[in-house]
Amino acid sequence: MDDTTLPTPQPPPVQRLGALLPLLQRWMPGLLTLRHYKRAWFGHDLAAGLVLTAILVPVGMGYAEASGVPAIYGLYATIVPLLAYALFGPSRILVLGPDSTLAAVIAVLILPLAAGSVERAIALAGMLSILAGACSMLIGLARLGMVADLLSKPIRIGFLNAIALTVLIGQLPKVLGFSVKADGLLEKTALLAQGILNGKTNTVALLMGTACLALILLAARFRPRWPGVLMAVVLSTAVSAWFHLADSAHVAVVGSLPQGLPHWQFPQVSLNDVVQLLPGAVIISLLSFADTSVLSRALAQRGGYQVNQNQEMLALGMANMAAGLFQGFAVSASSSRTPVAESAGAKTQVTGVVGALAICVLLVFAPGLLQSLPSAALGAVVIAACLSFADVAGMRELYRLRKVEFALSLTSFVGVAMMGVIEGIVITLALAMLVLLWNAWHPYFAVLARVDGTKGYHDLSRHPEGRQVPGLVLFRWDAQLFFANGEVFCEQVKYAIGSAPTPTHRLVVVAEAITDVDITAAEALVGLYHELQHQGIELWFAGLKGVVKDRLQGYGTLDVIGHDIFAPTVGSAVNLYRATHEVDWKDWDEV
Repeated sequence: MDDTTLPTPQPPPVQRLGALLPLLQRWMPGLLTLRHYKRAWFGHDLAAGLVLTAILVPVGMGYAEASGVPAIYGLYATIVPLLAYALFGPSRILVLGPDSTLAAVIAVLILPLAAGSVERAIALAGMLSILAGACSMLIGLARLGMVADLLSKPIRIGFLNAIALTVLIGQLPKVLGFSVKADGLLEKTALLAQGILNGKTNTVALLMGTACLALILLAARFRPRWPGVLMAVVLSTAVSAWFHLADSAHVAVVGSLPQGLPHWQFPQVSLNDVVQLLPGAVIISLLSFADTSVLSRALAQRGGYQVNQNQEMLALGMANMAAGLFQGFAVSASSSRTPVAESAGAKTQVTGVVGALAICVLLVFAPGLLQSLPSAALGAVVIAACLSFADVAGMRELYRLRKVEFALSLTSFVGVAMMGVIEGIVITLALAMLVLLWNAWHPYFAVLARVDGTKGYHDLSRHPEGRQVPGLVLFRWDAQLFFANGEVFCEQVKYAIGSAPTPTHRLVVVAEAITDVDITAAEALVGLYHELQHQGIELWFAGLKGVVKDRLQGYGTLDVIGHDIFAPTVGSAVNLYRATHEVDWKDWDEV
């Protein structure tokens, strides 16, 4: 090397790490939390984490069975996402884990493909979680968190009611003490009824499940601070073990859990399986983000901090991918377990870490602790969760307020319940798009008139006593003009002119609500202009936005219809007309 050539100086390692730290904290908010963690918080987080564990274990196991996989995988799907979200999640105390809504979606998606194989169901559930996580991360990286808004409230109400019904029918056999093997809701219902009529019901299991369900619901209703789920699980397990119900009454129990922690295992599925799972993964990512987003924003508002919704999507994606790679399944935020952590005094995501580590201790040192837990009790836990998110009253309210949105909700319900999650959601979204297009195709419009004693100009259909300026038609159009409604616009303008009480000399399009005009609609305007010109009627605009006017200028439309036909307001348009036309008109405020 030439003596005059000096090597580029490199910053010391500490300096390089300092430059990297802000970037790491941006993508891993948990590092920022640890950096500013206060020693006084640990006692609260530790206690809240231990309280939370008592709920995480039975709920995770119950939702695993509702998802179509063995109960132990619900604990795997609890441990890993809690740890991942603690590192990547922007919310301080949000609790992630198996979800009752997603459980039914997962079961519907994987069980037909599994064809009765438990090992295959586990692999499919893991791959579905990885795909859902990847979708969430892509949406977050592209900053498209608003796509969850596609699942509007009516669609979600119908969807949740269908899921609640599906899960309820799926869990009733556990409470009744016998099994039902069927795919569709109608077939499951028929076989369930047939089993009851044929006397397959296990009376002891039914009593156990009913008692657990009653305890959970009554505690939630009258003693909301009591851990109803934990009480039901502990009592049912104790009774089952004391009386040896698995042997004496043939009550199905969970059995000993496999000892040890979840390990890395990439799901072994075919490319065809991936293709079939992908649409469901998109639905799961949107559903989980919608729930997580609402809950995290509510927690942030109460806690006086802010959360980034795109970072929330990334964190949710990382949690789901981690769950799928460590023998779990898709998860979401929990609206039932998060309040438990909050009320127990949680300060940070260390609460979730404590809960995850406590479950690890259980699996390593006491895997047989819940071996006598009746399956009927787990079924009751899931049924109670379903009853909590079912919203029949919401559908009644939609019917009362707006029949179109009720129809969307009902379509979502029937489609998801009878045809499947993907088919039902796709059909409902397609119908919602058609309704949106119809509303844009046939928007609201009005002829405006002067109402004595009231400022401004108002909808003549709502104020029939209103007076129109002789020879002037004020036509308001409440939407953008585009290819689908350009001809409708022209037809309604002609009808308004034909319905005017006096011969029309000028038409003023009240255009405050027109936010865009496409090429097709611009051509329709040119055609309308020529037709009005032939009839001796002038075409003007009031309140047209500058950006829309620029677009018409770019199309060359203004070169045809004119550049000086614009008034800033309706009132100024009326004054300009009166200044150039002799009309017998006196405003009420000019008297």
